[in-house]
This record gives sequence, C-alpha cells and structure tokens, in this order.
Amino acid sequence: MLCLGLSGGLDKVYENPLELGNTFLHDGAAVLVRDGRVIAAVEEERLNRIKHSNKFPGSSIQYCLSAAGVQLSDIDHIAFYATEAYSNTMLKQLLVSQPHLGIPLDAKLVLRNLLAQEFGTDVDASRVSFVSHHMAHAVSAFSMSGFEQSLVFTIDGGGDFLSGLLARGSGTEVAQLETFPENNSLGLFYLETIRYLGYGLFDEYKVMGLAPYGDPAPYRKLFTQFYELLDSGGYRVYLDRIGPTLLRNIQVRRKGMPFTQQHRDVSASLQEALERIVFHILRHHREATGMRQLCLAGGVAHNCTMNGKLLYSGLFEDIFVQPAAHDAGCALGAALMMSNELGRPAPRERLQEVYWGPDIGGDQALEQELNAWAGHLDIEHSGDVARNAADWMANGAVIGWVQGRSEFGPRALGNRSILADPRPATNKDRINAMVKKREGYRPFAPSVLEEDACEFFDLPDGTRELPFMNFVVRVREAKRGLLGAITHVDGTARLQTVSRKTNPAYWELINEFKKRTGIPVLLNTSFNNNAEPIVDSVADAIATFLTTELDGLVVGSFLVKKRAATLENWTGLSVSLPLYVSLHRVRAYTARDRQETVCKIRTSVSSRDGVRISHELFDLLMRIEGEAVLSDLLDTIAVEEARRETLVKELRGLWEQRFVRLHPSGGARVR
Repeated sequence: MLCLGLSGGLDKVYENPLELGNTFLHDGAAVLVRDGRVIAAVEEERLNRIKHSNKFPGSSIQYCLSAAGVQLSDIDHIAFYATEAYSNTMLKQLLVSQPHLGIPLDAKLVLRNLLAQEFGTDVDASRVSFVSHHMAHAVSAFSMSGFEQSLVFTIDGGGDFLSGLLARGSGTEVAQLETFPENNSLGLFYLETIRYLGYGLFDEYKVMGLAPYGDPAPYRKLFTQFYELLDSGGYRVYLDRIGPTLLRNIQVRRKGMPFTQQHRDVSASLQEALERIVFHILRHHREATGMRQLCLAGGVAHNCTMNGKLLYSGLFEDIFVQPAAHDAGCALGAALMMSNELGRPAPRERLQEVYWGPDIGGDQALEQELNAWAGHLDIEHSGDVARNAADWMANGAVIGWVQGRSEFGPRALGNRSILADPRPATNKDRINAMVKKREGYRPFAPSVLEEDACEFFDLPDGTRELPFMNFVVRVREAKRGLLGAITHVDGTARLQTVSRKTNPAYWELINEFKKRTGIPVLLNTSFNNNAEPIVDSVADAIATFLTTELDGLVVGSFLVKKRAATLENWTGLSVSLPLYVSLHRVRAYTARDRQETVCKIRTSVSSRDGVRISHELFDLLMRIEGEAVLSDLLDTIAVEEARRETLVKELRGLWEQRFVRLHPSGGARVR
C-alpha cells in the first residue's frame, strides 16, 4: 500500500506566488509511505532552492516516485496537509485580491490539475484526500514515537483556522481532546513580538538563541499584559496588545541594527512567557489524562530550549519531538493518516533516523561531477575519508561533509553538515562570520558519540539518545571551557547523539577525531550559507563550498580543496537564471533626489526591491536562453579585459546570493 503525503502550495515555482498569508502554504514536501513505513521524503526547498518553499512540491513528488521505482498511477492514495474547506477558503481570498488568475474555487481540482500537468496522469478524485492540518502534525509525532499511549500536543502559528490541538494517542489511533483557535496562537504570540526585534516569519529560532543573553526580569511584568493563565490548563494571549505596548516601552530594532541589552531582555522575557504557558497547559493535562509520555509537533515544537526544560522537569517520563515538526512534517502525518485508514498503520517503533532524501550516488558519478570543476577544485580519492577529514579538523579546518541520503527536516544530522573542532571558541565566531554569514551570537550544535554523551553533557536520568537535535541540554560544567565553540552563553547546547548503527560513516568520523584529540564531539551545523536552504545535491555542495570560506569538502570518498581559479576558468563556466529570478529596469531616486533608470534582479521570494546590478551585467543576463557559457556572453559585448574581470566579480557576487547559477558548461545558447 503506497500513500503519498503532500505539503506546500498550489502553484509552481515559475508562476505567480499565491499570497495566502503567513499561516498557510509553506514548507512544501512530499513523503512516500509503504505499508506504514517511510521509504522516501524530501522538502521542496532542498530541490528548488527556495527557503520554506510555498510551491507545489512537484520535484519532491518526482524524487519519491523515483526512489520507490513507481509511477504516480501506482500510488494508492494522495493526502494534502489541510482540510478541503480551509484550502477552498484560501483560494477564495486569493481570487478576491487577484481575480485575473482564474483559478477554480476547488482545491481538490487545482491539486489534481497540477498532478496531471506535472506527471501526465489523471488522478481520480477518490484517490485524493485533504486532512486536518493539526491532526497531521499529531499523527506524524505519535506514529513515530514508539509509544503505546501518550499525550500529544501540537503548537504552531496556524492552519485550518486553528493554532494547535491536544490529543490522546493510543495504539494506532489519535483522539482529539482540545483545539486552540488561531487568535490564541502561541506561534503568532512569538512572531508578533519578534517583529519589534527586527525579525519576522521563520526567524523565531534566532530569538530563541538570543534569549540566553538577556534577563527576563525587567520585562516580566510587561509580558503578563500579553497573556493570561486560566483554570483547567487554559490560557489566553492578547496579540493586539503586543505592538502598542512594546512601542511605548522599548526601542524598536530594525533589521540590520545592532542589538541592545533591552532587545536581549525582551527576547528572554518572550521565551520565559512561552515556556510558562506551555508548562501550564501540560501540567493540567498530564494530571487530567494520567499520560506519562508526551509527543510534540508543530513549528513551536522546534523551540529546543522549551523542549529541554520539559525534559529536565520530569513532568513526563519520556518525550518525543517529531524531527520535522514544522509544516513539512504534515506531509509525513498526512501519508501516515491515509495508510492507517487503509489498514496499514505505522509499526509501533521509535524513529531512529530520517535519512530519507536523495542519495549522492556512487564513486564513478561523484568523480565525474567533481572533475567537471577541475579548474576550481583539487580532488583526491581516499580509502579512509574519516581519517583524512579528522586530520583536517584536528588541525583547525572547517569542512563540508556530504554523505549518503539527505536528512528530512531542518537539521543537518551528519549527512549534509559543516563540521569543525568544537573546542576553540573562535571557531564559532569564524563560522558565523565567514561561512554562515549570520549574526555572531548564534550558537552551534554538538554531535557526540552516543556512548560518550553522559561524560560531556548532563542528561536527565534515563536519557541516552537524542538523535535529532531537538533538545537543549546542559554541558557539564567541567567541560564548558573545553567545548568553547558549542557551549552557549548559558552553558547549554542543542545536542545530537550519534549512533554507530544509524549513521556508521558519521560515527566513524567522530571516533577518528576522538582518537586524535580525546574529544568524541564535533561542531555540526547545516551545510548552507545565509541565502539558501541546506544543500542536497553534490552540485549544491560545490556551489556553497566555492562561495564560502570553508577549508575543505568531503563528498563520499573524495577529498576536495579549492584551487586558485583563473579568469579563464571562471569564464569557461555556464551561467543560468533560476526559475524564481526575474530582471527589471525601474525608475528610482538617487542620493541627490533625482530619478534615474536602474537595473535590478529580483526573486519571487525576496522583497520587491531586489538587488541593484550594473547595466552591462543586466544586458549580459538578458541574452541568456536557458544557459550560456560566460565567455560567449562576454564576447557579445565589447568590453576590455579589466572590465571583463569586474563583470565576472559582480556575477560571482550574485552567485553567492543565489540570484544566478554558475556551473560547468553543458550545451549553451546565447540570444
């Protein structure tokens, strides 16, 4: 029995984006389940390279079908991650604002049409279902927990006009106990507050990392105006009070401005308020239901600090957090719901790993792809990459590490990772500034050999496995100075324990590092820069390697270093524009308040302002049909050698921001 779960939008990447609000149509994904077991899963962002993609997950579906060796016609049932009534309402709202789109007011028909266009197969309406968004969250967690019974709590911004639910999981069923309306959303409570700290949607985790630098006391009383704890585990948030109150009491931070202690303290107060509300809810329902286990899902369940405090509290004997707790995980829940309904429930087993994405392939294919970049890369095959990579890191290198199938969810768990020595505190600053290119306060996670975790981390009694980086735990006080790059300001870390059984290659790498240093821990962060999702393919990894200051790259059995590429090497590459990019000439005011025509490159997922580019580069990019060799493009415009170098440098800057793609030549055309 094959069931396919979907999340995401109802248009394609190259069409007009469906602006359906912040609580719907993002984190597109496809998950394929056979008889209750996941056989393939990937988020659309990994493939179309748009963060939190709100598009139809066509590439993800294609991957899942290919991984299983089946066609769309072989799928027994397809499930979408929101109710049909809610999806239809969103379509109606869209057509009020954009009537020219001509989209039918029938979400099921829209979805079936997209599937037919993409795969050339008509899908009968009886094979397509729309499921409850929050029940999909709940099922995704309980079905993977291995628990026979548990309390299930889902918390996010919104979906299906709700912001979460409480349920009781028992056997193969999940029964709803209580729902929370969208106007009482803890996700929106957090989001509305961080807008006054210079952040927005999908930045919540950044504020979670900022909070330990602050003191909640100065704004604790102020925050009590924003929520109320009620009897029987009830609560009420007052979203409309947050903005006016903060405007009167703090200096609002704009994006890019420095952080003040006031901003840090507000972050700490917000985090404390969220935890207080969640504990209030769960204490009541733990007592009312007698449930000793807890499952968490929904975007707020990615708040690892909150999760860690729940773990240490002893309120529950065991807690399972679905690794893809955000909306992409609803694709998993939707598939499992249909599989259960069709008589093939998920087995009652604890989830051990989420390496469900595309594989990088064998040595022959890898060597061919790497050699295509011969002018930019030095490549060496190794019979023991773990030993070589451990040597690099022990000697101070920061490396990219790409192996096997990619992880499903937002965490790099040792197959698409940037890795480094966890000891020097300077490694944190270096990676933040020169590799990830993000705020300097942001912490990095440790990966530790499962067998050695308790020596370095103060784990709650009975906890030995935390494989998914979804709990913040205390670094043992005696080890904090030693592990300077991964110990946060409050002495904690977002931990991943690594099992030899579930990821032998990554376990072996950490073990080799331990042999050299005595430390069975690595700094592990996702392999990407600040402009892109986590890398998935080898091509993605090469692009990120060449546009950051990583020291080395390990792909499969190959060790890769950078070469000093010549101008000829760069102009020998092909350039293409991603489908989500467009070029514009616009009228704009100069610093002297005069209007002039400027050239910009924009994406469908960034601000309308886009990035300003030179007129020459604009003309160059306009000549591309599909893709074009850069030297051929440059030959179409008469420019001297020095100017060619300047244009190539400008183009490389756009590549670094993922506005263009540079890649080895493979049949190109110039207009």
